[in-house]
Amino acid sequence: MLAVALTAALLRSLPGVVPTTVGLALLLVVLVTATFARLSIAIVVAIVATAAFNFFFFPPIGTLTIADPQNWVAVVAFLVTAVIASHLSATAQARTREAVTRRNEVTRLFDLSRDVLLTTETTGALDVLARHIARRFELGSVAIYLPSDGAWHVHQGGATAITVDERQLDTTLATARGTLEFDARQRAYGGHASGVDEAGGPVRLIPLRHGTRAIGILAVGGDALELGTLDAIAGVAAIAIERAQFLGEREAAELVRQKADLASTLLATLSHDLRTPLTAIRVAVENLRSDLPSDTRREQVRAALSELDRLTRLFQDILDMARIDASAIRIDRQWVTPADIVDAAAAQVRHQLEGRTLRVSADAETEVAIDPMLTSAALAHLLENAAQYSPHGHPVTVTARADDSGLRVSVEDEGPGLDPGELEHLFERFYRGKAARQASFGTGMGLAITRGLLIAEGGQVWAENVPHRGARFTIAVPGAVRAVAAME
Repeated sequence: MLAVALTAALLRSLPGVVPTTVGLALLLVVLVTATFARLSIAIVVAIVATAAFNFFFFPPIGTLTIADPQNWVAVVAFLVTAVIASHLSATAQARTREAVTRRNEVTRLFDLSRDVLLTTETTGALDVLARHIARRFELGSVAIYLPSDGAWHVHQGGATAITVDERQLDTTLATARGTLEFDARQRAYGGHASGVDEAGGPVRLIPLRHGTRAIGILAVGGDALELGTLDAIAGVAAIAIERAQFLGEREAAELVRQKADLASTLLATLSHDLRTPLTAIRVAVENLRSDLPSDTRREQVRAALSELDRLTRLFQDILDMARIDASAIRIDRQWVTPADIVDAAAAQVRHQLEGRTLRVSADAETEVAIDPMLTSAALAHLLENAAQYSPHGHPVTVTARADDSGLRVSVEDEGPGLDPGELEHLFERFYRGKAARQASFGTGMGLAITRGLLIAEGGQVWAENVPHRGARFTIAVPGAVRAVAAME
C-alpha cells in the first residue's frame, strides 16, 4: 500500500502524465506484490491501486465518482487485469513451492535410501533406521512398530518417544492387510490412520508394506508431512526392514559355513600336527628299548620330552581357542612386573627357544595390574612364533616396559620380515603365510589366540616390519601401575 501511495504521489507531481502511464505503473506495483506475497494480499493491493487510480487521475479528481463512461471501462479493465495477474502469479508461486517441496522430498528419500544401503550391521539396525528417518525429515518423534509373537516391538527414532495403544496398532495393521487401494490425489496407499499417543499428542499411523504384505506400522507424531511423503518413507523403511532380515539370515548362513570350514581346517591341521610328534615319540621310545649309550639315551629322552611339550602346547591352544569362542575367559588381575611376564612366557616355550639367543630388556622396578596367566600365554605365542620363523643363529629381542597406560611388550626378530600383503590377515585363525606354510609344523592358531586372550583383558596386539632387521610384534595391556614396594 505504501508503494501504491508513493507511486501515485510521484505520478501526480509529474506534469502531463496520461492515465495509461499511471495504470501501467500501478499495475507493475500490483505484479511485484503478487510475486512476493500471498494472493489475498495481492488482491487487496489491486483494489487499493484501482481506487487510487480513480481518485487521483480520473475526473472529477479527488472523488471516487467516474464521469466519463470510458473511464469506467479503464478502471474495470485495470482491476480485472490486476486480479488475474495476481492470481496467475500466486498460482506460479504455489507451483514453485510444490516443485521445491517435491524436490526436497525426493532428495530426502534418496538420502534415506543411501543411509539404508550404507547400514551393514544387523544389530540395532531398526533403531538406526528410525533415527535416520527422524534426522532426514526433521521429525521430532518417529517409531517403528513390528509385530512378533503376539506383541509389538518398538524402535524409537526421534527426540520424543511415541507410545501407541496396542489395540490401535492391531486395528491399523488388520485394516492394512485388507484390499490394497491407491489414492492418486494423496499419492498414498490406503490403510493409514490418525490417532493419539499415550501423552495425548496427534500421531499418524502408516502401514509398512513389502509388496502387498503389511509387515508393521510407522508412527509419526504431528502432521508436518503430507500423507504421500509419509507413505513413501514407509515404503523405504519396509525395504530396509526386509534388507536387515536378509542380512541377518546371510550372517547366520555365513557363520554356519565358517564353522564348517574351521572344523575341516582344524581336523586337517590336527591330523598333521598330531601325527608328527606322535611319530617322533614312538621312535624315541623304540630307541630307548635298545641298548644305547647313555648320551644317546639322554638325547632320545630329550627329544621325547620336547615332542610331549609340543603336544601339550597344541592341546592348550585348542582349549584356549574354545574358551575364546565361548567367551569363557575369566580375568584375574594381579600386581606383577614386566620381567615376571617375560620369564613366565619364556618358561612356557623353553623347548622352542633352545639354541636361540633371547635378549631381554624388562622392567623389574615397576608393577602393573594385569592378568599374568593370559598375558604370559599371549606373549609365549609371540616368542614361539619368532623362534620358529627367524633364522637360526639370530637373536630374538624382547623389550617389556610399564608406563601410565599399562604394560607394553615387543618381540623383535631378525628374520626376513612380514609380507605387507599378509599383515591384515596375520591374526586370523588358521591363517598361515608363505613362510609359515614352508615350516614343518604349525596350526595357524597362535596369533589368533594371542589376539583373543589380549582382547579378553582389554589389550591389543599388532605387527610391523623393522627396516633392514625383521618383524616386530607388540602387545599392549591396560592396567594400573605402581613402583615395586621395598621388602625388608
